Amino acid sequence: MRLTVRGRLTLVYGGLFVAAGMVLLAVIYILIDRRAPMVFEGNFAGESVKMEAGVGAPPPDAVTRQTVEGFQAGTLYTVLTQGAIALAVVSAATIALGWLIAGRMLHPLHTITETARRIAESPAADRGLHERIALDGPNDELKQLADTFDLMLARLDRSLDGQRRFIANASHELRTPLTLNRTLLEVALEPETASPEVRQLGATLLAINERHGRLIDGLLLLARSEREVSERSYVDLADIVDHVAVADTVKVVAEPGEAAVLGDPVLLERLVQNLVENGVRHNVPENGWVQVSTRTRPDGWVELRVANSGPVVPRYEVPGLFQPFRRYHRERLAGPGAGLGLSIVQSVVEAHHGRVHADARDEGGLIVTVLLPRAP
Repeated sequence: MRLTVRGRLTLVYGGLFVAAGMVLLAVIYILIDRRAPMVFEGNFAGESVKMEAGVGAPPPDAVTRQTVEGFQAGTLYTVLTQGAIALAVVSAATIALGWLIAGRMLHPLHTITETARRIAESPAADRGLHERIALDGPNDELKQLADTFDLMLARLDRSLDGQRRFIANASHELRTPLTLNRTLLEVALEPETASPEVRQLGATLLAINERHGRLIDGLLLLARSEREVSERSYVDLADIVDHVAVADTVKVVAEPGEAAVLGDPVLLERLVQNLVENGVRHNVPENGWVQVSTRTRPDGWVELRVANSGPVVPRYEVPGLFQPFRRYHRERLAGPGAGLGLSIVQSVVEAHHGRVHADARDEGGLIVTVLLPRAP
């Protein structure tokens, strides 16, 4: 059994008190045995005798030395036993009081630990970093530790906010040249005198421009979804599934059940749309399918489940698919996507205090399960 810091402190100080009490009791015993005189009164041979015995004071003839020594031994035994009982009682009270005092002194440390645990387990990336310990009390070691922890949180919070603002500002700034490029390309391709080579080049550049636009939109949405959702609305995921679960290239089977949650409707719609598009995009060329279902579980969670056919994905590769710009067996610039779909899904789920998990199907494809808190 592993003792806590409170238990170890109580054990150490209680042990020291018991040891000191035993030493004190032994010293008292020795002093009484060697120095303390004893007075004895009694009737011996019809006479009243008062006797004082000790070092250098032999007993009178009326009382034998054995009687005095027996009385002295009895007195010492009484002092030893009564002192041991008193020591046991006082030690028990001291240990109990030490337990209470240790808990009181370690309360600031418990506060620091609880705050750190809440921040570590916070589902939203930036919500927990706004929390502070703000410990009150004397400027001791624990207060300095709490202040240092608050300073670290403040710097991390500013750093993450700066990164998100940079992503948002950079994405907005990049929209202008992309829009200008698209306009110039469309104008250049409009005349009928344009050669087939120019039209092919223009179409390729427009496709690249469109892909960059989707990438910027994904970065903006990723930066937004990593923030805490401040305004929440009543949203039924079944309605979203009915709206977005359509595709032309593969068969999409929708099984919407009641799944009411509180959250941002735009982010939740993008969550379902990304999962469906991911299942459609990474599928097999023939007889491909995507199955989307929602339901409310008995344990109070709302479940969104998206399964699809597709190529076989090793299970050790599945966790990496949620990283930004990560796609299985594809280069970063290959394909129509930007590699942000599942990253956005994970950020949206965490912003809504939920969980997301993906499993690889033995036949190929993925099963992605999203759990969100049910709306009251």
